[in-house]
Amino acid sequence: MANWNYPLYDVRRIATLNELIDRRAAESAGNAAFAWTRSGQRVEKSYGELKQEVMALGKALGEMGANGTKVVIFGENSYYWLLSFFAVTYTANVAVPVDKELPVEDIVWMVKNSGCTHMITSEQYCDIAETVCRETGLRMINMKDIPRLVFERKEASGSDTEAVRQPDVSEDTLAAIIYTSGTTGMSKGVMLSHGNLALDACSACRNYRLHGDTMLLLPLHHSFGLVAGVLMTLVYGYTVYINTSLKAISRDFPVAKPQNLFLVPLFVEMFYRNIWNTAEKSGKAGMLRNMVKVSNCLLKCGIDLRRKLFRSVIDGFGGNLDTIVSGGAPLSEKYIKGFRELGINLLCGYGITECSPVVSVNRNQFYKDGSVGPALDECTVRIDAENENGMGEVCVKGPIVMQGYYGMQEATDEAVVDGWFHTGDIGYLDQDGFIYITGRKKNLIILSNGENVSPEELEGMFSGIPLVKEIVVYEDGHRIIAEVYPDKQYAEEKKVMSIKEELEKKVAEINRGLPKFKQISAVRVRDAEFEKTATKKIKRSSVGGNK
Repeated sequence: MANWNYPLYDVRRIATLNELIDRRAAESAGNAAFAWTRSGQRVEKSYGELKQEVMALGKALGEMGANGTKVVIFGENSYYWLLSFFAVTYTANVAVPVDKELPVEDIVWMVKNSGCTHMITSEQYCDIAETVCRETGLRMINMKDIPRLVFERKEASGSDTEAVRQPDVSEDTLAAIIYTSGTTGMSKGVMLSHGNLALDACSACRNYRLHGDTMLLLPLHHSFGLVAGVLMTLVYGYTVYINTSLKAISRDFPVAKPQNLFLVPLFVEMFYRNIWNTAEKSGKAGMLRNMVKVSNCLLKCGIDLRRKLFRSVIDGFGGNLDTIVSGGAPLSEKYIKGFRELGINLLCGYGITECSPVVSVNRNQFYKDGSVGPALDECTVRIDAENENGMGEVCVKGPIVMQGYYGMQEATDEAVVDGWFHTGDIGYLDQDGFIYITGRKKNLIILSNGENVSPEELEGMFSGIPLVKEIVVYEDGHRIIAEVYPDKQYAEEKKVMSIKEELEKKVAEINRGLPKFKQISAVRVRDAEFEKTATKKIKRSSVGGNK
């Protein structure tokens, strides 16, 4: 297996989302940009059709008064969600994607905070949208009407593309306000320009090369889903297959046949567990383990038969999957190694909404497990206030850094100092420029003796324990506590008599390898999953001693 430093992939710089749409329509007009399943049939939209429909919907929005304004986009993942986003940004309006799972009062706050005038909503969430619009005075547009609006404007314009208003859009033009998930406090509206998004997508593609289509599983209202799941695929001119419901994943894989998946750790872990649960239920788990051992021995001799030996596993993902890129939260090396043994390369990256969001990603043939890869070429990363081990706060500078928090100048000035965005993440750089993230600055446990403990480091030690489904480590009353949501199905199958006692045994084993100040004092078992953000990160502010 090759793992060596080599030049970045040759990807032309694209400075605006408009340029991305225009270039793909000119160079890949007949290729499918998006695909999805409707009434049991695969439906496709080509790059040529995408540009025509973006311009037609943009014209309709202008006629409805959306000129130089902000537009909420609200609903489940769909082609019409994406069409709305590109139509809004193409016409120099500002898209404000909003999480469909938020309480109405939070949505109302975001609408008022951002100063939106229009709301494009899916039929499925129309009732919530109507409530928001009544409280805020927004003009509502239902996505079910978009096909008619597009058809009417295309008919009126014919082939005269100049009939559609072509506003000036530059690298610095504001494209979107994306609200942070708020894991530790109130959400902030992150202002991302056309250049922020387009340059980040292109730069990420220079680190990581796509060789085929992608299946979109992450929510589009979050920057990782939008940039990694969509824009990067468009940069290369491949097809994004849109999964419109997580319940339809198993149906969609054989239709989409993706070669790439962009996931958060929750999905990675779920897929990995499903592989082994399926093997267990079919009585083939032992055989699969033996095949992994044989394959690993062959790899040491330079013989790679993984794609043949584990064909049934790969077929479960549609048959073409060769790479998963994971981001959004830390991922245990257990899953990286596990997928790679089965013939699917798993690469970790790092990002944050304020950096559009991708900051770094491991490369196809140059990666280090445990790291989040080297920084993109459109940014510079440094470690601020390093300690004796070279660890400190990760800071980022470059054209991928946000324009600021909307309406929050004080918060912007605190986060961006002399052009450097302070991420709040603690990490270090190795000699090859690979970034390692060890925890969050805000999460650090400061003990009474002055010692600092990273809860993420301790949580990572539980990743190989099957009984632990989710865990959060925190301080409470000067003690380090591990709060666990157990895997109850595993406990039943293995006939675990007392989950708490079993966990306490595991904690005692882990404590033996830790200095006294890092040792966990108590285990708390919870009945329900932890509350999570849109990208399935646990909201630490709602847990135990963090409340």
